[in-house]
Amino acid sequence: MVVLSQINNRNVVKLLGCCLETGAPILVYEFVPNGNLFDHIDPTKNATALPWETRLHIAAETAEAISYLHSVASVPIIHRDIKSSNILLDDNDKAKVSDFGASRLVPQDETQVSTIVQGTPGYLDPEYLQTGELNEKSDVYSFGVVLIKLVTSKKAGKFSGKSETMVMHFVSSMKEDRLMEVLDRRVVNHSNVKQVKEVASLAMKCVIVLGEERPTMKEVAMELKVIIDMQKHTHAKGDVESKENDYLLFGHLGNNAYGADGASISACYGSTQHQIAFEIEDGR
Repeated sequence: MVVLSQINNRNVVKLLGCCLETGAPILVYEFVPNGNLFDHIDPTKNATALPWETRLHIAAETAEAISYLHSVASVPIIHRDIKSSNILLDDNDKAKVSDFGASRLVPQDETQVSTIVQGTPGYLDPEYLQTGELNEKSDVYSFGVVLIKLVTSKKAGKFSGKSETMVMHFVSSMKEDRLMEVLDRRVVNHSNVKQVKEVASLAMKCVIVLGEERPTMKEVAMELKVIIDMQKHTHAKGDVESKENDYLLFGHLGNNAYGADGASISACYGSTQHQIAFEIEDGR
């Protein structure tokens, strides 16, 4: 209640009131009818792919909401559990950030707080996991994982039964110039591939292990806005030329551009590496 009372943003789910006539108080939120982002982009749950343009706008709206929490709210708020299942969608697929049960208020004279590690495996900031020191860059890391999910449609856990996580696999694919192999081929085509690559590059910045080297959420939101503005007049082409270009992008990859996977965390800080195994992400 205290956290949500500080918030007034169109991309954050609204708290309407609190019911005290029950055994335990019940928070009453606005109804957001179109489910959560996790269910919309998971190919095992939704056969119809969420279009890239919609994904990009959801990313931009979510980034603006988190930036608001960090720098505009009367007291800075660290969400601490940014993930695809906590991004709700309305009838027009507008993003609404939800679930502030793990959130922390940050006093104006402090930049971080020490706390018991809390969050969702696969999305947790490795630096926070290692030190227990929570700051705004922890949300940046988690949002970077959301960006990776938006371009790959993979789950934030162990990749294809291997020990490496989705983030680790994505980072290595970027460094080895194999990005096209991990993108969700259902949504990437000749007309938007440059835009997708720009978002992938931004995701790379967000999931840098050292928090001080990551951008702020305000910088992330601004970069997403620039990406949208630069190509807002670009439209997907459904003609033969576009299909031929799509084949050049993905034709040699077969049908394995995406797939469901299990889960684990790999957290690296300095020379220390910690690996923790978790169950498959279930969207809760």
